[in-house]
Amino acid sequence: MSHRPPVAIVVMGVQGIGKTTTGRMLATRLGVPFIDGDSLHPARNVALMAAGTPLDDEDREPWLRRVGDTIAQHAESGGVVVACSALKRSYRDTLRAHAPALYIVEPWGPIELIAARIAARSHEYMPVTLLQSQYDTLEPLEADERGIRVSVENSPEEVVDEILADYLAGAREAT
Repeated sequence: MSHRPPVAIVVMGVQGIGKTTTGRMLATRLGVPFIDGDSLHPARNVALMAAGTPLDDEDREPWLRRVGDTIAQHAESGGVVVACSALKRSYRDTLRAHAPALYIVEPWGPIELIAARIAARSHEYMPVTLLQSQYDTLEPLEADERGIRVSVENSPEEVVDEILADYLAGAREAT
């Protein structure tokens, strides 16, 4: 029986894209914990976002280090799936500094679809007014980043099936 490497997956993207839904489903299917990266934000960041103020890189840095530390700690015990916006390449690089084998999932959909989803839900501190700034900030996965970009126009089950097919194929290649 081959040894499976620890799971280290981040589901990135703008608010309302399905990070939590996708992340929870992935974690369940892989048998590892799920952590919502939002729960790791310092209180100051939460207050800024609740007031409709987008975070800047300085605001995000301690949060990203905390997310990276969390991924690294869980990797020692089998792994974790974390939902974390990680909109810029530099943010993902910070996370990879803590977990070099990190696999990034980038759910993707048109802003109109995501705005409609956000309007239909309640979130404790992310107003829909921040959505455009997130799309403006978003740097899609680059070819040298380990991961996958998937359309959220499909059902959550189809999205997770597509992610797992790619992730597990890569895990087999790595063993």
